[in-house]
Parts: sequence; structure tokens; C-alpha cells
Amino acid sequence: MTAVAIWRALGGSDARRRSLWGCFLGFSIALWTKTEVVRIGLNNSSITDASILLKHYSAGAAILAIMYYIVAVYGQYPADGEMARAVRVARVIQRAATKTALASFALMTIMFFTVVDRSVPSDHFVSDHAGQWGATAYMSVFYVYLGSASAICLYQWAGAFRREERGLLRVGLGMMAFAMVLGVAYSFGRMLAMWFWLADQPGYAVAHKIESSTEAMQLLLFVLFALGVSVPASEKGLRRARAWWALARLYPMWRELMAAFPAIPMEPPRSRYRELTRRDMDAELRLDRWIHDVADAIEKLRHHVPDNLMAAAKEKAAHGAVAQAYWIKAALAAKAGGAPAGPVAAFEQQQATDQDGEVAWLRHVANAYRKTDPSQAQRLLATTGATA
Repeated sequence: MTAVAIWRALGGSDARRRSLWGCFLGFSIALWTKTEVVRIGLNNSSITDASILLKHYSAGAAILAIMYYIVAVYGQYPADGEMARAVRVARVIQRAATKTALASFALMTIMFFTVVDRSVPSDHFVSDHAGQWGATAYMSVFYVYLGSASAICLYQWAGAFRREERGLLRVGLGMMAFAMVLGVAYSFGRMLAMWFWLADQPGYAVAHKIESSTEAMQLLLFVLFALGVSVPASEKGLRRARAWWALARLYPMWRELMAAFPAIPMEPPRSRYRELTRRDMDAELRLDRWIHDVADAIEKLRHHVPDNLMAAAKEKAAHGAVAQAYWIKAALAAKAGGAPAGPVAAFEQQQATDQDGEVAWLRHVANAYRKTDPSQAQRLLATTGATA
């Protein structure tokens, strides 16, 4: 949670990212208060059981951040469109979330310092205070707030899960929705147990066993939520990684084409290292630009080669991508040798249904281009009656 909070802090400043950062920061603080060193240290400080109050403050703030995240995701709709039910719920949340959270925190603070028995520091708050009405009332306020917020999140994310068609995003929404199922069960299950213990005082072992089992449920909730939120981001990260890898494979061919036609690129090509590590442009956008650069360069090369060069290249290559690589290498050699511009020569362009298909094809071409040497280009030109 701490690692994701740091990652989210570096990821941007729009409403969704700020909300997720606040959520992960709050949950990470809450989890740190569960560790033995922090828990015992705070509970034995000048404010007895301070870890409990800090944990509930941070978890409550995290839940409030989730509410704002829901508003950021579902609270927008077209001005001339019909307001969907998810949007209406988000608008209600926006009006009530902050006031409800502040009221809950204020009531919890008053009860913590007045009705909760803190005469002895506790190591496990729920089981140590089983059967005590003050602790039960205090925890009930927190559990109602936590459980209600979890139910709202469950409603939104379960609905989004049913509507979503994209695979990874649907998986992420499903994990987040199931995490909120655990959140509802954890909150109201614990609250009911504590109220039952008022009527029937349990033994410490029984109370501690119930507290430990529900604690495990909560930890699973954190894991599922963190993974669920990260899955859509990982999909975007995978796309960027694939784009970066495609740039690395296309670079040699792209650079030689741009050297032949320096007016095509928006700026002169840099070294491979600088091109692959630059941060001023997204990798996917650069890849799209490189694809257009290569297509423009090929179109210009068609004026510097004989019309039968493509047919000759296809005779020497079993695969279409290899034939294109031979053609490009030979065409660059012809232009470098001073071949004048003339009519447009034939060129067989692979038809792709989308950018992914086009990138995959160009990678095959670039791989074959890298393996093609100048002597092969000269021999190919010789078969067409041209010289390099």
C-alpha cells in the first residue's frame, strides 16, 4: 500500500489520481498502525490506545477519498444527455460524503475520550473490550460509516463490472467489487458481534479468534482492492511497454529512412538511447508518428527506383515482410547513389486492420531490414537494370 501510494503521488494531479493517492495513503497509514512496533508504541504513549484512533482516522479518510474517486469517475455526464442512475448516486455521494465523514470523526473522537474504557493499554482492541458498551458504541459509529461506504462502492463497481466489456478492466472492477463485499461483511459482522457480546459476555479466546478471522478478511480486502485498482493501470503500462519495444526494433530502419529524407520528421533523429529514454512524448504517440514517418519515406522512395523492383524483391524473399525490407534497403541505396526522381514505382503495402497489426508487420520488416546487407541491395538493383 505504501509503495502504491508513492507511485500514485508521482502519477499526476487530476481528480481521479488525487483521490486514489489519498485512498492508498490512508490505507497504508492504517496498515502501519497494525504492525506490532507501531501499535504497541502508540498504545503505550501518553494517549492510551492512540493507534486505534489514528487507524480509524486514516481508514476513514481513505474511504472518503474513495467516495471522491467515485464522483470523479461517475459524476460526469453530457449536458444534453440523460443522467444515469450511477451518476445520480455519485452526485448524492458528493453532497453527503464530506459532511458524513466529518460528523463521524467528531462523534468518534468525543466517544473515544469519554465513554471508551482506556484505563489499560490494549493490544487487540475489539477482543480486549468485548462486552463493554462504550467501546461497542464507539466501534459501531466507525463500522456503520465504513460498511455504508463499502456498500456504495460495491453498488457502483458491481454495476460497472456488468457493463464493462474490456477484459482487464472488467477483472479489476470484479476484484474491487469483491473487496467491498468483504468490507461490508467485515464492518457489519464485527458490529453485530460486539452488540451480541453485550448480552452474552464471551471468553477472551473466543473474542480474539473472531477478531483475528475478521482481521484476515480485512487484509484480503486490502490486497484485492490494491490489485483491482492496479490492473487497469497495468494494462496501460503493458501497452506502453509494447510501444517502447516496438520503437527499439524499428529504430535502425526509421533512422536510416529519416537520414535519407530529413524533412519528414518533426525534429532530427537522436541516438537510440536518447530516443528510447526521452520523456517529453508518450511512447505510443511516438510510435504512431514513426509509423507515419516510415510510410512517408517509402512513398518518396518510390520515385527513385524502377517499377519492377518490388517484383524482383518478391522473387528473392519467401515472406512479404522480407521482400519489403529488401525493397527499402535497395531503394535507399539507389537514392544514395544519385538516382533521380521519376514516376511512382510499384510497391506492395501490407494491409492492416488496426495499429497493432501495422506495428507487428513493421517489426517483421525492420527485423529483416536489420539482417539485410548493402551487397544484397546492390544485387537486387542489378537484377532490375538499375545501379546503386
